[in-house]
Amino acid sequence: MTKELPDDIQKDLEKACDLHQRATSDYEKCVEFNKLMSGLLARLEDAGHYRLADRVMTILLDCNPKEGSSCEKASITGERVKKFSKT
Repeated sequence: MTKELPDDIQKDLEKACDLHQRATSDYEKCVEFNKLMSGLLARLEDAGHYRLADRVMTILLDCNPKEGSSCEKASITGERVKKFSKT
């Protein structure tokens, strides 16, 4: 049996999906996305949503904002983030 995802976490996951689309070419948005996902990871673990937390951790492993360069793994991360809208 799966626990229902709290509304505030669901809203932040949706925000992360929207934010990532804009973050691929904007360093500040990329950093904001990374911080949002880091916070979500802790909240998901605290709420007992370990499978979803693992998916967020996988995204964070590839998400490494670098000023002045484009994201090398933007498309991979984008595909992973899109799967949250199906959650």
